[in-house]
Amino acid sequence: MTEKAAIHCDEFLPHPPARVWEALTDPELHARWWAAGDVKAVVGHRFTLDMGPFGQQPCEVVEVEVERLLRYSFAAGTLDTTVTWRLVPEGHGTRLLLEHAGFDLDTPMGRQAHQGMGQGWPSVLRRIAPALAE
Repeated sequence: MTEKAAIHCDEFLPHPPARVWEALTDPELHARWWAAGDVKAVVGHRFTLDMGPFGQQPCEVVEVEVERLLRYSFAAGTLDTTVTWRLVPEGHGTRLLLEHAGFDLDTPMGRQAHQGMGQGWPSVLRRIAPALAE
């Protein structure tokens, strides 16, 4: 049986959900804190994220709840994982919850990606607030 693993992170952002939603769905803003790509909050939209040394990663939006949830497949054909962003209003800001799920720990690539992204995601999320403040 294949063991699947997930990474969970959360970050409080001192911005309303509408502004955090922009960070996730506006390609120009998205490129400032994570990766360039034609991301759009439209179910069925296919886009590619330029992950620099990790290559071009194909994605497809699978679920959208405006200003609440964005889910897309990530690295189809290689990692075959899913990235889910949840936005929860909290005080004068937003709690952004990330789940990156579906890592196949029975494969070397899956184990390596799970470990590397598990270490990398927290620093990626910390770049959102400064990008929103620009």
